[in-house]
Amino acid sequence: MKITVKTLIIVAVSTLAGGLLLGWLFFGGTGNSSTEEHNHETEMAGETTWTCSMHPQIRSNEPGDCPICGMDLIPVDQDEHEVNAMAVSMSPTAMQLANVTTEIVGKMTPVKSLRLNGKVQEDERLVYSQSSHIPGRIEKLMVNFTGEYITKGKPIAYIYSPDLVTAQEELFEAVKIRESQPALYQAARGKLKNWKLTDEQIDNIISSGKPIDQFPINADISGYVTEKKVNLGDYIKRGQSIYEIANLSKVWVLFDLYESDMTWVKKGDQITFSVASLPGEEFEGKIDFIDPVINPKTRVAKARLEVANRDFKLKPEMFVSGTLKAQLPAQSDAVIIPKTAVMWTGKRSVVYVKETTGKGISFQMREVKLGAVLGESYLIEEGLEPGEEIAVNGTFSIDAAAQLAGKPSMMNPDGGPAMTGHNHGGSVSTSPQTNQSHEKSIKQVTISGEAKKTLQPLFTDYLKIKDALVNDNLEGAQKAAALFQKSLDKINMSLFKGDAHQVWMDYSSQAKQAVQHVVHFQDIKEMREAFQPLSIAMIGLAKAFDPIDEAMYVQHCPMADSNNGADWLSLSDEIKNPYFGASMLTCGEVTQELK
Repeated sequence: MKITVKTLIIVAVSTLAGGLLLGWLFFGGTGNSSTEEHNHETEMAGETTWTCSMHPQIRSNEPGDCPICGMDLIPVDQDEHEVNAMAVSMSPTAMQLANVTTEIVGKMTPVKSLRLNGKVQEDERLVYSQSSHIPGRIEKLMVNFTGEYITKGKPIAYIYSPDLVTAQEELFEAVKIRESQPALYQAARGKLKNWKLTDEQIDNIISSGKPIDQFPINADISGYVTEKKVNLGDYIKRGQSIYEIANLSKVWVLFDLYESDMTWVKKGDQITFSVASLPGEEFEGKIDFIDPVINPKTRVAKARLEVANRDFKLKPEMFVSGTLKAQLPAQSDAVIIPKTAVMWTGKRSVVYVKETTGKGISFQMREVKLGAVLGESYLIEEGLEPGEEIAVNGTFSIDAAAQLAGKPSMMNPDGGPAMTGHNHGGSVSTSPQTNQSHEKSIKQVTISGEAKKTLQPLFTDYLKIKDALVNDNLEGAQKAAALFQKSLDKINMSLFKGDAHQVWMDYSSQAKQAVQHVVHFQDIKEMREAFQPLSIAMIGLAKAFDPIDEAMYVQHCPMADSNNGADWLSLSDEIKNPYFGASMLTCGEVTQELK
């Protein structure tokens, strides 16, 4: 068969067209696919969030420098996307291990339980001065000592009075002429009446016909003699007081009212009180008077109760302890949270608010404004709303986790470097521990002379706290702790660089946590409990930085902390125990000398 040229051309064109069609079918989508893949990558890049490892609250849609510290921004992990940058995440297991518990904030009536101390006193309205209406010499005293009970109308003393003898003689003469001169007779009787003699006594004198040499003084009221002012043989004037007598059927109970408590106390409030000498017995009464002025020496006012003294159980000068349930005036409900929820730095008070999302549980630090102290709770004026959930236990563990994660924390409200991936090249484990083996293994870190100088007031104030506890002086320890807080707040953390930065952050945080509530302590036991973690922190700082030129001694008492033992610092090797004071002053030993 003969193949023509025309046929060959047709075959070639068909083959070419088929090839082009097959090529388009197999490879025609390549360009679009590439474009789509490129667009997807661009879209992913556009969704990337960038942050700073030093300040994780910074968020940006594109790479660049941190506006705070100037460091390069890094991508946020996808797992962390949509999680609050200011919050620290905690799993339920971590919360359980850290003993973190939470409560929902609600409104309630602000009722405060006030502990008041006072004394029993005589009712001033029932105190009487028993005086003599007759001048003369004391011949007999029927009441010879303070505290004796006298009965109204009974003789309490006998007086010899020349003036009274003369007046009786005049009466006898007037009796003889009373028919002819009745006015003279009445004048003679009236003279005796002016000396408080009764008609019966005057008639008895007239009947006897003889003047009475020793005239009795009868008690004007019944009560107990609180003061004896004369002795046998004393000469007294008319109207001179010879006894102070108190009727103790009713007594006053005067409670000390400090300025800080005056907002809570008003007339009509009921106080329940007890007396140490009457265990198991309670008394109660309502406040009927509050001093309008404050005593300039004691800085207290008196709140007074009037109490019926049945069986005379309450005796003047007895010490009493009372409890008053007080409600803040003009405020029916308020936000109230437990003290354990608050971390107090001296200038700021913060809580950790719980947030639950699809990503899990997190806690964010929030600053609050504290109001009045309600026993074991605080009144919150600003910062929290009803319905929010906060951590009430384990707040220090949450704060420590926030510091490690570089999130805002009590010590560093703006956030800081996360302890993973950015520790200035250091790997020193300097978390404060309570065991002595760790304290002995603390490595010394070099710091500048300026940093050492700024630490010295801190140790001076710490030693003042220690000395006050040695002397069982709670008020002195609280004042020294307040100075310690001020010294701590003044320290510039930027002076501690490199490895020293984390050492300072760990121990200063523990020190601040230990003393944050000292102003609210009501007994020295609480102060000594806070002194233990404070001492651990100060020993750590002393060993790591060596800020003091003179020798310091680490001393240990094996009986402190319920026989678990506790340490403290001293400038002397002589043992003076701050955990027991005078009760066991020399208990302890020197475990290490720091030079």
